[in-house]
Amino acid sequence: MKTAIRRQMTIHTEVMDLLNEQIALEMHASAAYLAMASWCDQRELVNSKAFFYKQAEEERGHAMKIFEFINEAGGAAISPAVPVVNNEFESLRAIFETSLDQEIHVTQSIYKCFKKARSVDDFASEVFLQWFVSEQVEEEDTVRSILDIFDLMGDMPLKMIDERLPTA
Repeated sequence: MKTAIRRQMTIHTEVMDLLNEQIALEMHASAAYLAMASWCDQRELVNSKAFFYKQAEEERGHAMKIFEFINEAGGAAISPAVPVVNNEFESLRAIFETSLDQEIHVTQSIYKCFKKARSVDDFASEVFLQWFVSEQVEEEDTVRSILDIFDLMGDMPLKMIDERLPTA
């Protein structure tokens, strides 16, 4: 991705381009979580709805954190177009499985940014990205723990499973 670049940037251009791609990925994740929240809301799955609304806001926050970092480092952050997201799901479990897949994809993308920052000696970006590396470990663990609840509860009604899920 080619971008307008300011003079005397702190951020390496290749890292900036990857971080701009990460902004788009985070915003797409936010939109996907809104779709998941809506699906849950329509079915009165209160805890799941709250969980996904919170996740949507967190992902948007991640995008904004990266956006501001790029600009503060002298680069040019780009506001992304967000592609259409899926709004139809077959089950609550399928939503959480999709959520885990999405978090794993985000993690891999963060690792790619981190590796690039390290390989080009962009120390500021590497330090900045460390927070995201830790955050993704937590995000994946949270969703895996929720999927464990589905396994433990088996064929119980969705409302009973939803009542045992964390809202954040």
